[in-house]
Amino acid sequence: MARNKEFDKDKAVSAAIDVFREHGFEGTSTEMLVRAMKIGRQSLYDTFGDKWALYQSTVERYSSEETEAHVAMLRSKQRAVDGITAMIERVVARAQIACLGVNSICEFGQSRPELNALHRAADNRLRRATVECIKQAQVESDVEKSLPAEALAGFLIASIAGIRIAARGGATHEDLETLGRLAIRAIR
Repeated sequence: MARNKEFDKDKAVSAAIDVFREHGFEGTSTEMLVRAMKIGRQSLYDTFGDKWALYQSTVERYSSEETEAHVAMLRSKQRAVDGITAMIERVVARAQIACLGVNSICEFGQSRPELNALHRAADNRLRRATVECIKQAQVESDVEKSLPAEALAGFLIASIAGIRIAARGGATHEDLETLGRLAIRAIR
């Protein structure tokens, strides 16, 4: 008779996200995962498949949650530019925590079509929301009108990645705040 799985799948995935964020796919062993997830090796395979399938699940969940958090910040203020600022400030405040999305792109580039699809979906969602917010900020005369909102959104998304990579490389919090301020100043 098969035993019931005696663990919370959501908590286990959250723990796996933390391990993959810090160590990447290649740097994470199955032993590290089962220890962090507090499950047995067989439960990992029975529930999630192999390490690659678990990694894809963590990237998908992380990307979805992080994108929604960005969109929430964009929509959190009365003036659109203040929402953009809130999103960048959130990135700066959390930049010392490794970003699974950016790390995944750095580790695999475009070599894994299944990851590319996950990254593209998150990017499209964030890009649409950012473009919408920038257009509103342009109407409110708070953001430069001479450049297309799409170009400004691309710049902000690249700035987010740059801030996170700088943090991973050891930039100080003050350095990250400066990068964030410069990103906002550049679109005004």
